[in-house]
Amino acid sequence: MYATDLRTVPFNRTYIADNELDYLTEAVRGHSTCGDGPFTRRATVLVEQITGAGQALLTTSCTHALEMSAILLDLRPGDEVITPSFTFMSTANAFALRGAVPVFVDCRPDTLNLDERRLEAAITERTRAVVVVHYAGVACAMDEIGELARRYGLAVIEDNAHGLGGRYRGRPLGSFGCLATQSFHETKNIQCGEAGALLVNDTALTERAEIVREKGTDRSRFYRGQVDKYRWIDIGSSYLPSDVLAAQLTAQLEAFDTIQARRHEVWDRYHEELADWAAGNGAGQPTVPDDRAHPAHLYYLLMPDLDHRQALIAHLAERGVQAVFHYQPLHSSPAGIRYGRTAPGGCPVTEQVTDRLVRLPLFAGLDEPGVTRVIDAVRTYEVS
Repeated sequence: MYATDLRTVPFNRTYIADNELDYLTEAVRGHSTCGDGPFTRRATVLVEQITGAGQALLTTSCTHALEMSAILLDLRPGDEVITPSFTFMSTANAFALRGAVPVFVDCRPDTLNLDERRLEAAITERTRAVVVVHYAGVACAMDEIGELARRYGLAVIEDNAHGLGGRYRGRPLGSFGCLATQSFHETKNIQCGEAGALLVNDTALTERAEIVREKGTDRSRFYRGQVDKYRWIDIGSSYLPSDVLAAQLTAQLEAFDTIQARRHEVWDRYHEELADWAAGNGAGQPTVPDDRAHPAHLYYLLMPDLDHRQALIAHLAERGVQAVFHYQPLHSSPAGIRYGRTAPGGCPVTEQVTDRLVRLPLFAGLDEPGVTRVIDAVRTYEVS
């Protein structure tokens, strides 16, 4: 748990699972620390169980999993990939690296997810795929998006960096797209510093995904005894993480229920005890539709404007609470202008949300006095 005598409540602090150090020691003493070792296999099974994915492949990052997605879809220069503007740059960059054009669509004002009502207007004869980002782990409108994708013959990729453990109408996030990606960065619910996973739900892509991850070789088939030597088969790169990282990840995944329970306790206290303050100060709170279950990845407040956003962050810092803002719009970023284009109607909601959003500290080790300190600090701020 977080030590309440520290001067500042940090925005994030990594959780250390019970078996984490023992597993790391075991991995190092096993004298085989490269990828696809015993802990890689254990972690892979756990990821598949949580997400319901057909196949999981651990990767060196969620960014690399997205890059693998672009390779597997055989994207070519001039192809278009629809993405939200309100997301991390890797969501678009992975496809721009293949020469594809990111087409930026605005977000909804409630869930802050890609607005499915604006999706069809962004589709052209060059569109090949739609990338959805489940912001804060709250699912996008997957039924509507899936129907449009089927109608126009588009691939759906889930950037599920926030959404491990989230559900849409009872179904796990990460199981909807032909491909989905996970992040195990230190800021995520389940982490091992730097790593990710590619989830493959289209069996036609399974064999090639394994080859792309192994530098374009059939090395995995060789180690399974399916070929007598491994060769260069396809393009690819070194996307496989060390078994030492997988050992840490295994311990984290085994503690998934414990980590999630505590994060939900913190999220719920914020949501309940800041409701009156938010209503009285014109601030917004997260929206979670009834047909979705979120994983308590982050908690945010939407202030009335940029000035109050900045003032609240400064106000909290003065009281020993570290709060931060979040994404900057991709459509108006230098690289977004250079490599992408904005869908019809622009991204006005993204532009105002990015100026208003404040993220509060949320991690499994945050104890009750720490949560109280954050809530009390927020409540002393008044919008005049």
